[in-house]
Amino acid sequence: MRVSTGIFIVGSAAHPRAVNPGARMLRIALSPAIGGRREDPATVEVPLNPDGRLRIESLAGARQGAPSRSAGPRADDIRQLELQMVDRRFGRITLSNVVSQFTPNWFSVTMGTGVLALALNQIPLRIPGIHDLAGGLWLLDIVLFVLFTVIYAARWVFFFDDARRIFWDPVVSMFLGAIPMGLATIINGLVVFDGWEPAVCIAYALWWGDVTMSVACGLLVPFLMFTIQDHSMEKMTAVWLLPIVAAEVAAVSGALLLPHLSTSEAFNVLILSYALWAFSVPLAMSILVILLLRLALHKLPDQDMAASGWLALGPIGTAALGLLLLGGDAPTVFAVSGHSGVGEVAFGLGIIGGTMLWGYGFWWLLLTILKTWRYLRDGMSFNLGCWGLTFPLGVYSLATLALAHVTHLAFFSFVGSILVMCLAALWLIVAVLTIVDGWDGYLFRRAVSTPRLRY
Repeated sequence: MRVSTGIFIVGSAAHPRAVNPGARMLRIALSPAIGGRREDPATVEVPLNPDGRLRIESLAGARQGAPSRSAGPRADDIRQLELQMVDRRFGRITLSNVVSQFTPNWFSVTMGTGVLALALNQIPLRIPGIHDLAGGLWLLDIVLFVLFTVIYAARWVFFFDDARRIFWDPVVSMFLGAIPMGLATIINGLVVFDGWEPAVCIAYALWWGDVTMSVACGLLVPFLMFTIQDHSMEKMTAVWLLPIVAAEVAAVSGALLLPHLSTSEAFNVLILSYALWAFSVPLAMSILVILLLRLALHKLPDQDMAASGWLALGPIGTAALGLLLLGGDAPTVFAVSGHSGVGEVAFGLGIIGGTMLWGYGFWWLLLTILKTWRYLRDGMSFNLGCWGLTFPLGVYSLATLALAHVTHLAFFSFVGSILVMCLAALWLIVAVLTIVDGWDGYLFRRAVSTPRLRY
């Protein structure tokens, strides 16, 4: 690739096996229409003219070997992608590289792994060994969360100046909400998979820490958005939801703790969980409205944010699950405190509200499937954000199974089972791709310089 006087020229790939990492990223940056021409052996070059038109020069069909020229697509078809020039001298990734480049995005791995474990444990299908597999995934979730916590803490200790830049990053800072949500899956597992009194005590203590982090993320990250970060309607994606949703995820964890707590503790946790639900859900729904307007005005986000579309399903599924679980225990907790009538209302609200939210989420689910199909057709590439496919689908699956448990309708049981199986397939695909790119070092290599293509 060379740039001169406003001309952007891409040579043909004469030796596909010899393509270097920079060329690989260049292929990702180009749309399939342009990339396909570039890979054609007959293509001499693809210059970008100052008028915004690409001109394709090819040997095909030319007389006596003279190149022929044809008008190509406009430069708008080229994705605005940040090309990272990385140090690959020996292909080695050191521990220092990993620590210095580690971001909260990695906690989305624990979110997806934990929610899959919880969903497999509740699937209403008799599959041999399914509950043992779920328990194993939950233990893996704990190991990953502890490992990621140690690495991220080390980054703040040894690379403080780099770590603090997250507060100015309009995308990565949103993933701070992934930390308490990842912890919530461990808390839920302590109750669901163990249930032993010491495990419940540990879960209860961790829950208060999770609540603190969730409230902090839900308040401070939006404050940073309003003050020091650069945002616009065109650049908005569903990642805005991540710091907001953490509080309602904590509310779901509180609902699971209720049957294992004393009377006074259960009442306090129930009231606080409803407050956490309200702290998150109305704001998340407001963001979804703005997101819908953004999609209508500016169309789909860039390819590197393709998986973010699934995040819209997260707050809806979690909100439905929270109402169902809190409403299920509300009659008992309120009856002990002398408010039995309130408990019955909460139970009915859980069923009606959960069903309505489930229907709303189903619209977003179908829309997200269509958007993903569009991205795949255009050549969707893998990045760490693809873990955003897992947690939203997981909580929506859990909400579906919770509706099946309360309503005893076979429809919800059937749909919930299908969703859990799809979740397992997605988790497996994303996990394999993560291991491959992680082993190759692609997810950890330190950026030396980050020039951006501008058109």
